[in-house]
Amino acid sequence: MNEYLVEITTTVPEGTPSEEVDRRRAAEALRARELAASGHLARLWRPRGELRSIGVWRAADEDELHAKVLGTLPLRPWMTLTVTALEPHPNDPGPAS
Repeated sequence: MNEYLVEITTTVPEGTPSEEVDRRRAAEALRARELAASGHLARLWRPRGELRSIGVWRAADEDELHAKVLGTLPLRPWMTLTVTALEPHPNDPGPAS
């Protein structure tokens, strides 16, 4: 699988009932665990003090990433995404231990 750096900003539409936001957030947490278990979500961070996330996601290609991975997130309709395809760097020290 190829790796992608994905920056996600989620903006809840004005007037959305809090119950709907809570329902989607709970479903989002469950879906993230499923995608991690299947190898599609490798890492996920939230920059300190910000309401966005940055993650390393995996998919066969960018079409699969959008359609079958990110497109399955319950909060996706409220998300703005920036996707950057990654490739190994010759000086990469490898995974942190």
